[in-house]
Amino acid sequence: MINATPSIWRICCGWGVCRTRGSRRRQRELRELVRHRAKLVAMRSQCKAHVHAVLAKGGIWVPMSDLFGVEGNLLLDNVTMPAPYRERIASLRRFIEGFDAEIDLFTALAQRRLTHDAGYTAIQQIPGIGPVLAAVFVAEIGDVHRFAGPAQLTCWAGLTPSHHESDTTVRRGRITKQGSRLVRWAAIESVKMLPQTSRIGAIRERVAHRRGNRNIGAVAAARRQLELVFYALRDHHVRALHRSPQPA
Repeated sequence: MINATPSIWRICCGWGVCRTRGSRRRQRELRELVRHRAKLVAMRSQCKAHVHAVLAKGGIWVPMSDLFGVEGNLLLDNVTMPAPYRERIASLRRFIEGFDAEIDLFTALAQRRLTHDAGYTAIQQIPGIGPVLAAVFVAEIGDVHRFAGPAQLTCWAGLTPSHHESDTTVRRGRITKQGSRLVRWAAIESVKMLPQTSRIGAIRERVAHRRGNRNIGAVAAARRQLELVFYALRDHHVRALHRSPQPA
């Protein structure tokens, strides 16, 4: 009688390896889409900054907060400047339109790959995190089980204070800014506009008031926000959202 157990074991192990390799390949592809979108956004921002610079050269005052909204576009359409300046602005606006289309395309490509991702869906339950920021977290963090807990994730993202220790004193400095720059940016961006009445918004305002610095408050809130992201990716839901706020 032939013992088939070793063969079955090898087949099962091989299937598991293939699944792991396939998962890693999909993660790398998703990360490529998300990072390219981030590059496109950065290039679009540079073009917008150049438009503002050209207007400043001509002494054109911009009364609106969004130069590229409806009112801002009307101003750009009717701006009175020498021809070379107008042509440069027109060229930059064409670039911006192209970047808008490419950004929309890569946003859709990333979201299509995440349609059935439970962690992606769970992250969006967290106030301040929409489809774009959720895609950044999923793509950059990858397998959240490689982190023992939320503290390890926040440390990996560079959101924890640096630690300086001598024989008699211990001093905490600025955040380390190690790890994924995109995750750090997404965490901070997600808390900036949260209302003070929200759980994370209250932490941001409390720390900012105590330390006298809004940036420090935003970083403290982002650190707590990333903890919620950890649990959303691990458990596919966030129980802490229903608890009363704890001191930061």
